[in-house]
Amino acid sequence: MAGPLNRQLSVGEVAKRSGVAVFALHFYEQKGLITSWRNAGNQRRYHRDVLRRIAVIKVAQRLGISLAEIGEALDSLPTERAVTAADWQRLSEQWRAQLDHRINLLMGLRDQLSDCIGCGCLSIEACRLRNPMDELGDAGPGAHLLEGDE
Repeated sequence: MAGPLNRQLSVGEVAKRSGVAVFALHFYEQKGLITSWRNAGNQRRYHRDVLRRIAVIKVAQRLGISLAEIGEALDSLPTERAVTAADWQRLSEQWRAQLDHRINLLMGLRDQLSDCIGCGCLSIEACRLRNPMDELGDAGPGAHLLEGDE
């Protein structure tokens, strides 16, 4: 008989404990972010460590990290042993520079937003300060100034 720490979890138990819907768990599994296996009754079963992985996935998503990037980071974790605090620390450091860059972009946008809204023109396309003569229109749709080297 397995001890409480080695007990297998059903998909319903994982959903309840993680606060993530069953369909989302299936989606994460399809994307390779988590794994399960089938028992003799053909029911999905998970190791308890899946709860930690799901927590990391949800936090990373809230930070705006893509599922592809989350998958790459989770792939760097060991599978032959339990994940340690040092492993999680290394994973979080992979995202630090990206998050710092995003924070700087958002602060710049915040600081410029009140000036643009305050000018009264209400037109990003014709804004004399941000996009004179709609020069950015030739670059196609999207937030070019956020990604470019302004």
